[in-house]
Amino acid sequence: MPRRYPRRIATVSVHTSPLEQPGTGDAGGLNVYVVEVAKRLAGRGVEVDIFTRAVSRDVPPVVELSPGVLVRHLVAGPFEELDKADLPAQLCHFTFEVLRAEAQYAPGWYDVVHGHYWLSGQVAAVAKERWGVPFVQSMHTLGRVKNAALAAGDAAEPGIRLRGEAEVVAAADRLVANTDDEARQLVELYGALPSRVRTINPGVDLKVFTPGSREAARRALGLPADAAVLVFAGRLQPLKAPEVVLHAAARMISDDPGLAGRLRVAFVGGPSGTGRARPDRLAELAAALGLSGIVRLEPPCPQPELADWYRAATVVMVPSCSESFGLVAVEAQACGTPVVAASAGGLRTAVADGVSGVLVDSRDPACYARVVAGLIARPATLERLSLGARENASRFGWGVTVDRLLDLYAEAMAEAPQAVDA
Repeated sequence: MPRRYPRRIATVSVHTSPLEQPGTGDAGGLNVYVVEVAKRLAGRGVEVDIFTRAVSRDVPPVVELSPGVLVRHLVAGPFEELDKADLPAQLCHFTFEVLRAEAQYAPGWYDVVHGHYWLSGQVAAVAKERWGVPFVQSMHTLGRVKNAALAAGDAAEPGIRLRGEAEVVAAADRLVANTDDEARQLVELYGALPSRVRTINPGVDLKVFTPGSREAARRALGLPADAAVLVFAGRLQPLKAPEVVLHAAARMISDDPGLAGRLRVAFVGGPSGTGRARPDRLAELAAALGLSGIVRLEPPCPQPELADWYRAATVVMVPSCSESFGLVAVEAQACGTPVVAASAGGLRTAVADGVSGVLVDSRDPACYARVVAGLIARPATLERLSLGARENASRFGWGVTVDRLLDLYAEAMAEAPQAVDA
C-alpha cells in the first residue's frame, strides 16, 4: 500500500512569529526553519497553517506567507512583547484559540500537528488528543543541555521549562532531532523512546547562500578590499558568546600589531535573551579593548544582505556555548566562507573540522585568536577550506529536510489509531 502523506499540517510556533526578522529578540534559526519548511511543503501540495501569538493589535489575524502557507496570529495575553519566561501563563489561552480555529472546519481538517520549541509542544500535545492526529515535535534547543553549557553571567533555564520539556517528550509520537547528538540527548537526558526519535538535519537555501565576489560584497558593505574581516551573525546573547570574538581580535592585535590596520570585526544581529538587559555591552567592550575603530555593529538583515556579509568575511566565527545545529555556520559555508566554530552540539555536524572550517574545543579567546590568525597568515589554507565549505554545505539543502519530514509524517499517520479522513 502506498504511503499516505498529509494534506494539511498545523504548525505551532507560540513564542516567535515566522514573519519576524531572524537575528534579534527570540527570532533565530527556528524562524528560518519554520518558514523554509512550510514553503517547501506547500510546493509539494501540503497546506500549512502556522499558529503564533499576536504581539500587536495591528497585525492581521491571518497572513498568507506564500501560496499554501497561512500564518494565524492568535490573541493570547498582552500585545506588548513578553519574555519567554512569561509565556507559560498564556498557554491555556493560546491553546483554546488554536482549538477554536480548528473547530471552524470539518473533523479531520489537519492530518498532523507539529510543535516547535517546548512551549509549542505543550499546545500541540493537547491538540493531538482533541483532534486524534499524530503529534510531531522539534525541540530546537534543550534546557538541560543549555544549563550544562551555561555562559558566564547567563541565567539557568527554569524548572518549569525542564518539566515542560519532559512532558512534551513523553507526549510526542515522533521527535525530530537536528543532529545525532541531539537525538542522543533526547534519549539519555529526557528518556525519549529511541523508536520515536528521528535525526533530520535542517537545511540552507542554496539559491540565496551561494559563493560570490568577495570584492563586490565588500564594496557594497563599505569594507576595505584588503582587510581581514571577521563576521559574527546571530542574536547577541551570552549563549552565543559574541564577546569571545572581540577578545580574540584584541589578542590577535596584541600578538601581531601589524594586524591593527587590516583587521575588521562585524556583528550582524540584535540583543536577545539576557543580552537585552545590556544592549550596549558589545560596544562598551569594544571600547574597553581599544577596538572601536575596527568594529561594526549591524542590525539583523534579510537573507540576501546576510549572504553578502558571509561573502565579505575572511572567516565567520560561531563561538557558541551550545547550538542544536548552527544554521549560521552552514549558511556561511554555502557562501564559500570558512567557519571557526566551537566544538559544541550541532556545530560538530554543521562544520567538517579541517575540511570546511576549524572546530575549537575551548572557550578561551586565545585559542580562537591562534586559529584565526593562523588562517589569515595562510591564504592557501583559507582557499582549501573555502572549497571544502561549499562542498560541505551542499549536503544541507532544505529539499532533503522536507523529503525526510514527509516520510516521518507518513510514518506517524500510519500508526495513528484515531486518524480520521475529512
